[in-house]
Amino acid sequence: MRYFNTEGSCIPEEHYMVQLDDRMEQIQKLFVDRKKYFVINRGRQYGKTTTLRALENYLKNEYIVLSLDFQEIETESFADSVLFSQTLARKLYAAFQYVEAEDQEKQQNILLDFRKENPNGGLNELFDCITRICGCSSRPVILMIDEVDSASNNQVFIDFLAQLRACYLKRDKTPTFHSVILAGVYNIKNLKLKLRPESDHQYNSPWNIAAAFKIDMSFSVKQIVDMLQVYEADYHTGMDIQAVAEEIYTFTSGYPVLVSAICKYIDEELSSDEEFDSQQPFWSRRGVAQAVRKILCEDALLFESMVCHLDDYPEMKKMFQAILFQGSEFLYNPDGKEISLACMFGYAVDEKGKVQIANRIFETRLYNCFYSEEELSNAMIREAKRDKSYFIHDGRLDMDTVMRRFVAAFEEIYGHNSEKFIEDNGRKFFLLYLKPIINGTGNYYVEAQTRDEKRTDLIVDYLGEQFIIELKIWHGNEYKERGEKQLVSYLDYYHQDKGYLLSFNFNQKKEVGVKEIQIDGKCIVEAVV
Repeated sequence: MRYFNTEGSCIPEEHYMVQLDDRMEQIQKLFVDRKKYFVINRGRQYGKTTTLRALENYLKNEYIVLSLDFQEIETESFADSVLFSQTLARKLYAAFQYVEAEDQEKQQNILLDFRKENPNGGLNELFDCITRICGCSSRPVILMIDEVDSASNNQVFIDFLAQLRACYLKRDKTPTFHSVILAGVYNIKNLKLKLRPESDHQYNSPWNIAAAFKIDMSFSVKQIVDMLQVYEADYHTGMDIQAVAEEIYTFTSGYPVLVSAICKYIDEELSSDEEFDSQQPFWSRRGVAQAVRKILCEDALLFESMVCHLDDYPEMKKMFQAILFQGSEFLYNPDGKEISLACMFGYAVDEKGKVQIANRIFETRLYNCFYSEEELSNAMIREAKRDKSYFIHDGRLDMDTVMRRFVAAFEEIYGHNSEKFIEDNGRKFFLLYLKPIINGTGNYYVEAQTRDEKRTDLIVDYLGEQFIIELKIWHGNEYKERGEKQLVSYLDYYHQDKGYLLSFNFNQKKEVGVKEIQIDGKCIVEAVV
């Protein structure tokens, strides 16, 4: 029986996975058939290896595909040109064993002769050998290398790229690889970050011949639907496939391993989860939310990498903190180092010319990460932990009490601080206050399209019950009234009758406190600090 896979590449016969034929057709038409050399750069566990394996199978009837993985080459082999070339020749020989071609043995013998006759042969001699192989091949030869960034801190690999570039530029005269496909997290132009001091020309790359690979590798709602239809045909759960697929996409934005992780949890673990009401179908919006909550608590490799990258690149970390807590906007600029790195790692995307965190799961994990850094020192967190017993009644979250006690705690601790301090940190303090209250049971996320310096919409989900909260910086009564109407429309969208409005008001005559008002048939709990 097939299952949802989150470890390594996916195999159609063994795993539930999205259909990749359309993507393979695109890659062949736009890149391979046009003899392009290119790099598939995506974040960790984004389906790069699965894509390469599928592409190898898709192209095998028209091309000879030599598939390598640089993780299989030991570090010592990158010590110098001779060791690397001899190792690469051995790997190419092994790759030919998986190729069905009438001249396979002849091409393997060329590699054998190279290793026997040139035991001290380096890159120049190896590429002479490659020219002979490509020149006598009955079909065009494609070189495919996975995990190229495992070799990125070695000068010999840069020299290897330079040789590929030289062959590419004279391929009208000298036979060489028809197409070269590299895959890894790091962009090739960033390789010299590890080889040269910051002051050197770190972006000068021998790989400036590469075509830009802009094919979307995330999963669409339709692809998730198609995958779930195959699962449903096996198990007949009766799920609303479209609704479940849309909910999965809402949290993941199609990030492949996150999609699979949600499905895997629902399929394998939700039936034994004591906190889930077994009377409700597991494959449901609530089931997806429960899976997300559990995933956010795991020490997954993807999240471990995120934390390491935040420590390694403090400017990227500052950018995320400014986006999440202050509503700052950053125009997408691929030349900005922190922006380029955030997008390369898959944590951020270009959304209509602005930097946006890639999905809700990443966003919540970032909030949790920043929360943990302040857990011991932040006074609001201490207040929330102390008051936690006030907020949960019969398994339900009392959001009215949360608002009242937040106002009281905020005024006591920060009421005397300057306007600038509160404007920069006010919404951050509310999120830090909320986190220990719902921790382990509820989720929260911020609507990206409303996150700016004036307004943030927060959605809290606690055991299937949703709370809509608008956080605002005070900009006068007219702006307040407009915010109230926006909140009403948002409540209509979520089919809610009650919402919450938290205003950070710097008017000295402000009336601090909490009150209820009725607008267009909706109950609005307004809190002012």
